[in-house]
Amino acid sequence: MYPFYDYPNSYRQTEKIIANLTKAINGEYSAIQCYQKLANMAPTQKEKEQILEIKQDESKHLHTFSQLYVNLTGSQPIPQLMEQCPNNYKKGLEFALIDEQQTVDFYLDVSDETADPRIKAAFKRAALDEQNHAVWFLYFLTKQKY
Repeated sequence: MYPFYDYPNSYRQTEKIIANLTKAINGEYSAIQCYQKLANMAPTQKEKEQILEIKQDESKHLHTFSQLYVNLTGSQPIPQLMEQCPNNYKKGLEFALIDEQQTVDFYLDVSDETADPRIKAAFKRAALDEQNHAVWFLYFLTKQKY
């Protein structure tokens, strides 16, 4: 009797990774657009500079995820804007905070689900950055007058 091993279906696994990368690419692209808008509304130069630094991190994530996507598919991704950023600074901060927190969970899940060390590392690194961004948005939100 031979032992039965349930090896993961590599085609299905690749499809799932591509879907997760597509979601991440669209999320990063949307965040970049939103954070430019928030930076333009920031009440102080310091807040504006920090939001632009966060936007730069998101650009790095977008580049990393796009490279992984190209490596898997052979084609360039076409990012899609997923949600509109609010036109009000406080609502925009709330929106960004929630989005960053949800993104941390998603990225950690993707990192845990893949065996590919490059994908695992990219999503884990991005999750750490996203958590840091959430703290900044929470800080800016607490400074807002209610």
